[in-house]
Amino acid sequence: MKKEIKRQLEDKKKARMKANLKWSFSLMFMAAIISIALSFVSEIAMQNVNIIIGTIVILVFIGIGILFDMIGVAVTSADEAPFHAMSSKKVKGAKMAVTLKKNANKVSSFCCDVIGDICGIISGAAGVAVAVSLASITGLPALASSLIVTGLIAALTIGGKSFEKSAAINNGNKILYEFAKVLSLFNKN
Repeated sequence: MKKEIKRQLEDKKKARMKANLKWSFSLMFMAAIISIALSFVSEIAMQNVNIIIGTIVILVFIGIGILFDMIGVAVTSADEAPFHAMSSKKVKGAKMAVTLKKNANKVSSFCCDVIGDICGIISGAAGVAVAVSLASITGLPALASSLIVTGLIAALTIGGKSFEKSAAINNGNKILYEFAKVLSLFNKN
């Protein structure tokens, strides 16, 4: 009897490991596709760009990264119980919120690691174009303009994510619900 239970536990552990490995590879594939798409958009927007448009592009990518990081943190910190109650009353978005919460680790990985990190990388890459424009406009050495732009991008990204994390933890249910309502517009189930 003990051997049978032990075998079942080992089989479940192997199945979880296989599912985690499959998810990790799916995440890598999604990250590559999304990164290519966002990089393409960024590269097109940044060709022969002036400093104002370049700054706007950087701020948009920083904002997207912060938003998705907030969603990822909110999903992990939200309480599932209220969404079950709302779902039983057929409140729009509640069923999606339950699904998101049940998959919080995957949702958080996708939002924080895939979207958030890709936006961070792309905003840094876009910063190169802005640094070049800044150097040519101001006459600053390329190194100085690069350091200024990099410092500002890092400060805005880190500061924004720091601020949103406490907001996401304190308002996890509300943020999850709003995100679930938006997603439910695209889900026919």
